[in-house]
Amino acid sequence: MKYEESPVLELKEQINADFKKEIIAFANTDGGEILVGVARDGSVTGIEDTEAEMEKIGNMIRDGIKPDLTAYTSIERIEDGGKALIRVSVSRGLKRPYHLTDKGLKPTGVFVRHGVSSVPATDEAIRQMLRESDGTAFDKARSVNQELTFSYAEKTFQERQIAFDNAHKRTLGLIDVDGYYTNAALLLSDQCGHIIRCAVYEGTGKTKFKTRKEFSGSILKQMDDAFSFLSLNNNLRATFDGLRRIDYADYPEEALREALLNAVVHRDYDYSGSIIINIYDDRMEFISLGGLVKGLTLLDIKGGVSQPRNAVIANVFYRLELIESYGTGIQKMMESYHGSGAEPVFAPAPASFVVTLPNRNTVADETPAPNLSREEKVIRLMEKQGAVTRKDVERLLGCSSFPANKVLSSLSEQGRIMKTGAARGTKYVLK
Repeated sequence: MKYEESPVLELKEQINADFKKEIIAFANTDGGEILVGVARDGSVTGIEDTEAEMEKIGNMIRDGIKPDLTAYTSIERIEDGGKALIRVSVSRGLKRPYHLTDKGLKPTGVFVRHGVSSVPATDEAIRQMLRESDGTAFDKARSVNQELTFSYAEKTFQERQIAFDNAHKRTLGLIDVDGYYTNAALLLSDQCGHIIRCAVYEGTGKTKFKTRKEFSGSILKQMDDAFSFLSLNNNLRATFDGLRRIDYADYPEEALREALLNAVVHRDYDYSGSIIINIYDDRMEFISLGGLVKGLTLLDIKGGVSQPRNAVIANVFYRLELIESYGTGIQKMMESYHGSGAEPVFAPAPASFVVTLPNRNTVADETPAPNLSREEKVIRLMEKQGAVTRKDVERLLGCSSFPANKVLSSLSEQGRIMKTGAARGTKYVLK
């Protein structure tokens, strides 16, 4: 009988260095068979000592390929034209990507079937297989990088007197049932590729830039470094009660902490972009990737409903006492502003979530007397700073975009203000 290679059939005259690669490629794609004892041209050459060769193949599968593939393979002796052959049948595995034990989850160790060839998988193909095998939760999936160190995390756990050996890493979900580091481990490791970017601007827009900082490493380190930077930019205003000096910070420390925690714990790490923190004279903006978890609304999260996107990371932060319980961060931010005349603004979008913390001291300066109408409050603000944007009006009135637009439209119809610019550059000035 004459054989011909196909996407599901590989011919080998003898076992060679590429044998494990062919098995991995079939397991990572749609399965297939390898016939040993058949030349590339399809002619049968046979195998002399099938028992020894079958044992060699079994050892290759057990020792040279991870995760365990024995349940998805079979090795048997067959005959064709009086000559002995070995048939290795490989099914598509459920724990893809399978890889060479000594190479790991890299293109040099992961292979897929492409036509009649077994070729290295791309980084994106490896990530896609991980998503398909482990579900959509990023932090529970296997990390592509398995060479991780945890110097900062170990120090943090030690300070909290919490064990951080391999047994406890398994309990925390940092090592999965097959012994692989998960993406949660990657985020806590010194090799974490995500970063936090902070920028400080002069005034209330992005025209005048003052300074920028980037924080990398373990997300635990990023959080500590970013919080220190935010604290340095949390200025104090001094007032006096008789001879007693009272310092009043621009932002409640609790609000800064919770906004930062929210951005780190609940962002969507499937996106490669950074957490952005913009600091203006009148506000701080925390921009994290990933909108609300499917099924939740802004009203839900303001009411304390919680569905963590990154359950493993949320649990680690809970164990480290960085968060007290799920679903309280938004409420704490709101409560920290009580009595200040301002409140945080939460703006979910399909692929992002923005938390804006108003500067309490700036708001105290700019907020007119409470008995004024909304229109008069906006006019007072324009008299003070010249041009205003719709966002300025939202912050001033503590409302959403629709009421703010309504007030601006009313003033325009009265002929008291005029609109300049277009799109994001739209501003309103006094006539």
